[in-house]
Amino acid sequence: MFIARQLSNKILEYLELFPILSITGPRQSGKSTLLTNLLPGYEYVTFDSVNTRIMLQDDPQGFISKYSNKVIFDEAQKAPELFELIKIKVDQNRTLKGQYILTGSNQFQLMHKITESLAGRIGSLTLLPFDYTELPAPTRSDALWQGSYPELIINNYKNRDAWCDAYITSYLEKDVREFGGVGDLREFRRLMQLLAGNCAQMVNQSALSRTIGVSVPTIRRWLSVLEASYIIFFLSPYTININRKLSKSPKLYFYDTGLVTYLVGIETARHYEQGPMSGALYENYVVAEIIKKALHTKERVQFSYLHTQDDAEVDLILERPQKLEWLEIKKTASFKPSMISTIKKFMRPEDSGSLIYEGKTEEYAYGIKLWNKHDYLMHT
Repeated sequence: MFIARQLSNKILEYLELFPILSITGPRQSGKSTLLTNLLPGYEYVTFDSVNTRIMLQDDPQGFISKYSNKVIFDEAQKAPELFELIKIKVDQNRTLKGQYILTGSNQFQLMHKITESLAGRIGSLTLLPFDYTELPAPTRSDALWQGSYPELIINNYKNRDAWCDAYITSYLEKDVREFGGVGDLREFRRLMQLLAGNCAQMVNQSALSRTIGVSVPTIRRWLSVLEASYIIFFLSPYTININRKLSKSPKLYFYDTGLVTYLVGIETARHYEQGPMSGALYENYVVAEIIKKALHTKERVQFSYLHTQDDAEVDLILERPQKLEWLEIKKTASFKPSMISTIKKFMRPEDSGSLIYEGKTEEYAYGIKLWNKHDYLMHT
């Protein structure tokens, strides 16, 4: 079963603008499925195959002559020889658009190769697990704790724990060992579990170092591996035009809260609802969904959060060219004015504010709106 993706229109648009298109995103986010369904006229070649890599290494010119136009190269970062060949081929006819599509599950490695060889010739997009608007309606209530990876959704979460275990094991054994320079996979998995238990919190690398028993530079490198492969992302603190001492630590989130619940052992909806992590998971989910939607639609927006040293907090700030949107996220169906007090303090007249919660959607005051989570995620 193929489910349409928000990114489809952008892919078609970029193929008319650029000779080369890159699409990054985590393994199993649906890159190959989307491209082969959307572009049946393109040939698909994966560098996950050792044989394909050997073919390229043994006869580079023969390889690029065979795959000369309308080709999808999957996991292209595994074939460093490819990029210079593509550059030469594209430069022979720069007016021909949509010649190659490069996909990869490691954003830093792929983008490094692109910057070295293909700058000015390529447009870049990102495909993550389903965002809220893409989910089939019956799965939306469970996606927060079960996850949004396409295979889970299509199979209605059948054998979900087994899928998550296989996904993480494969991720550790393939991507982390191959690209991350990680010697001890057991300790790396322990880091993932610690991060999952502290999602939507500020990152303390020194504390992580002491708990796991590795150096701070090692923790920093491992966090970069997780970020590069789209397991986690960071929100930077907002620092502009606020005359207060601010936290300088980033907050950590997972792109998919289903991986979080698996890593911390949450096995049922009731366990999620009544457990001590329910508020953090709720915040992580809403923040991740907003960011996924922005990436899928290529919206021009920056994301940050606010935390002052006197503990004034705003969960998410959307920095658009003309204004800011201040968001507070609460896992409750009941509204209290104290929930938006910090937003009121910092909002400028041109800004807007929102409380995202489980209650009803309605206008409030001061340029602030109360949004039911479903309504907000479908609206934005």
